[in-house]
Amino acid sequence: MAAPNDPPEDTAGSLPEATVVRLPVYFRGLVELAEDGTTTVSSQQLAELAGVNAAKVRKDLSYLGSYGTRGVGYDVGFLMQQIGRILGGSEPAPVVIVGAGNLGKALSRYDGFGASGFPVAAIVDADPVVVGRRIAGVTVRHVDELTKVVKESCCLVGIVATPAAAAQSAVDCLVAAGIRSILNFAPTLVTVPDDVGLRKVDLATELHILGYYEHRRGATRATG
Repeated sequence: MAAPNDPPEDTAGSLPEATVVRLPVYFRGLVELAEDGTTTVSSQQLAELAGVNAAKVRKDLSYLGSYGTRGVGYDVGFLMQQIGRILGGSEPAPVVIVGAGNLGKALSRYDGFGASGFPVAAIVDADPVVVGRRIAGVTVRHVDELTKVVKESCCLVGIVATPAAAAQSAVDCLVAAGIRSILNFAPTLVTVPDDVGLRKVDLATELHILGYYEHRRGATRATG
């Protein structure tokens, strides 16, 4: 197999957003293959695991400098290293969760974060009733200590799991504490400075989208 090429140093900053969104899906598929002892994978196999077409896989991986070998495919281990490096997975990125309610507790106990290189290192909340409790082995600290907590735990990523009314305040506290990557689970829009990365997960919106397509299918069945 031809030796894969290392991506240029600025690859991570030049990837199309759609490609960045798909890379974690490829990475998860590669991990499953590696765990099964698979050493090479074709673009078609990876496409089936990711739910996209093979041409899109080849295009996405070409941005990383990986072109595979005709008739052989891609080296699973090397491709995992490439994608992991692009996604910042070569070193753990400790996470702090703001909000220790039902959602915050569920996220704290989700093993997938740690397995993906994002261990939950800290949890903070404004409610004195929950401060001091342990969730998934982590002691809940008061949100007033956020800056200290972020420094002590070397947190790089913040997750907002508060009610909507408290979300912007939580985001502001994370930014003030030095966090520059934030994942917002609160059902509301928040704003951040230009140098802060923000991603939103709106579960209700996703359900509404599913509801729309379910309604369309029902209408089609009724008129078919």
